[in-house]
Amino acid sequence: MRVGRLIAGLASVVLAGGFPFGSAIAGDGDAWSNGRFGASVGGLAIVMPKYEGSSDYRVVGTPFILPSFGTGESWVDVQGADDVRLRLFRYGGFEAGPLAGWRFGRDQEDGPLLAGLGDVDGGLVLGGYMAYRLGMLKPFLSYHHQVTGDETSSVLRMGSEAKFDVARGVEITATAGASYADDNYMRTYFTVTPEQSLTSIAGLATYDADAGFKDVFVGGTAKIALSELWTLHLSAKYARLIGDAADSPLVESENQWTAGIGITYRLDLR
Repeated sequence: MRVGRLIAGLASVVLAGGFPFGSAIAGDGDAWSNGRFGASVGGLAIVMPKYEGSSDYRVVGTPFILPSFGTGESWVDVQGADDVRLRLFRYGGFEAGPLAGWRFGRDQEDGPLLAGLGDVDGGLVLGGYMAYRLGMLKPFLSYHHQVTGDETSSVLRMGSEAKFDVARGVEITATAGASYADDNYMRTYFTVTPEQSLTSIAGLATYDADAGFKDVFVGGTAKIALSELWTLHLSAKYARLIGDAADSPLVESENQWTAGIGITYRLDLR
């Protein structure tokens, strides 16, 4: 049941135009300027923690189909499953727009420390972002609010990315930043309430996690053109839990890794 919900959530992001491997895969250009439309079909596999703070990992795979636009810089920028950005406004180096995605929940069966605490539902994420390009660098600020599920909470993410070509047909994007979570998020994912302490199989004591910075992260994606139509996508991210999140008794490891691989075939529908 847990894997089914995970795949369903991931598929909902992918089919909506999302993909956790960087902006290039969501679209290959500006459809408004050159009028080229198409689609990319392929598959992906992601290695990710079972839950935020877990020391165990799972592999999730799914096929997908998503729109592809033009041949220049895409107006769809995909930073992660909960961070699919639509660039609706751009002036000079400044850009802004809405974002959407999916936040994965967790089951009490995902780890021994969670036993008896109850499940946390995932849900749809909506928000917005702004960024400003300074040469190769692009600092950004994004807001992510979960609007469905039993728990609604918000995360503010800030950082910077750098995109550059390292060889013919090979594009690399590096990202670094930090995440700030509100009280609802910290209560949902890192707090142990008195009620949960009583039902905890692991005998966890109560713990109150307050709003604050929950992690710092670095990551990178690579887009490798295998041919005119086939493209390989690689992704890796490291996040370090900090503050109240790192001190939570629910956390097995402060070091959180995510990696992925995907391949796409472009259908040019013009």
